[in-house]
This record gives sequence, C-alpha cells and structure tokens, in this order.
Amino acid sequence: MLIYDFTVKDNKGEDFSLSEYKGKVLLIVNTATKCGLTPQYSALEELYKKYGEKGLVILDFPCNQFMNQAPGSDEEISEFCTLNYNTTFPRFRKIDVNGKNADPLYVWLKEQKPEDLGDAKTKSFENKVKLFKPLAKTGDIKWNFGKFLVGKNGEVIARYSPAYLPEQLDADIAKLL
Repeated sequence: MLIYDFTVKDNKGEDFSLSEYKGKVLLIVNTATKCGLTPQYSALEELYKKYGEKGLVILDFPCNQFMNQAPGSDEEISEFCTLNYNTTFPRFRKIDVNGKNADPLYVWLKEQKPEDLGDAKTKSFENKVKLFKPLAKTGDIKWNFGKFLVGKNGEVIARYSPAYLPEQLDADIAKLL
C-alpha cells in the first residue's frame, strides 16, 4: 500500500484522491490554530514557497484531539490560516489522528513510521505534553504539528516530532526533490 491509495476529504467535504500527488514529495502535518506551535504555519509556508514549484506539497490536516486547540469549522480554520499566516498549501477536513476514530490515512502513516525523529529540544517538549495527554499506545501522534515526510514514490521516509521545526526539514526535503 502507498499513500496514493488513500482518498481523504478536502476542507469543503469533497473526496480527494492522494493519487493526485504522484511523483511529488509530501509533508503531511496535523495542525491546530490555538496551539503554542501554531506559528509553525509561517515556516511551513516558507518551505512551500521555496520548494512548491520543485515538487513539494504540504498537506494540512487540522486536528482537535490535543486540548481542543483546533476549534471551529473547516471554513473558520482555513480563514484563520489564510489571514494570520498567509498559507497557500492544501488544507483538508479536520480529522482525528489517534484513537478509534483515527483517519485511515493516519492509521497507515503511524504504522509506517511509529517513532518520531527529533533532538534534545523535541524530547523535552514531548515530556511536557505527556503530562497533558498521555499516549494511549506506542506510535500515537504526540501533539499538534507532528510531521510525516513522503517521497516521490509514495513511501513514508520519516516522521518528525511536533516540536521539530519545519526549517529543520529543509535538507531532508531538498534531498528528496
């Protein structure tokens, strides 16, 4: 199975086949608009501006599972991101990334890469968020702004901690393009 086998809902509720992105490098991120990590939207947009024409697509999946930090409708979330961060990358319908209602795409992503890559700073962050939201099981998404990097062939290359800054992914993305 590859990422291209999945169909998701766009932020208007319409089916969208990820096969549309065949041959592209994908950065898939679960996001939130009221999180301390929300300013990562700016750095994500910078990556998209830098590499979008070279084949990078950032896929934004809002998620309200972490202390209800993605309130609002899909339309309100899109408006917030556009007005506050000038985001232009594709945004999809709000989903669950953990638990019994987890979106099938995220179930598969977590199976492919159950562990986050990070550094000392990200480990410190993860220890703090465990106090608020203990993980139900190994492989669960730890918080908002977890990131999956998918190669042009549709295989998951890496998974990064929520606190791992988008600009730290620059070299990994450039290598895949």
